[in-house]
Amino acid sequence: MTDQPCPFCEINLGRAPATFVHEWSDTIAIVPLNPVVDGHTLVIPKLHVRDFASDPAVSADTMRRAAQLMQRMDRPMNLITSRGREATQSVFHLHLHLVPRAENDGLALPWYSGRRKTGAH
Repeated sequence: MTDQPCPFCEINLGRAPATFVHEWSDTIAIVPLNPVVDGHTLVIPKLHVRDFASDPAVSADTMRRAAQLMQRMDRPMNLITSRGREATQSVFHLHLHLVPRAENDGLALPWYSGRRKTGAH
C-alpha cells in the first residue's frame, strides 16, 4: 500500500487540477492526463471505491453516468475498467475509460494478441 493520496480523490476535493467534461452529484467525467485518442474520457465516482467489484452499487451508478454521457455521442466506443495491477489497473480508485474508436485507429486492446482463432469463440 502507498502513502500517496489518491489522485482522483484529490481532483474530487479540488486539490488537483483536471479538465472536466461533466460533473454530477456523485460522479465526474474528466480528460485523462495522457488520452490515447481525442475524446478519451474517464468517468469516476466521487466516493472512493477501489475497483468495480468493491461496491456494486457505486459501480452501477458510475456505469449509468457513463451511459448518460455517451448518449450524446454517436460513435463507436470501448468502455474499459480494470481490477488489479495484473489487469492494468494503475490508479486504485474505480474509473471507467471511454475510448472513442475509428476504423484503423491503431489501438490494440490490452488482451488483443494479434492471433487468429479458428472455430467457435
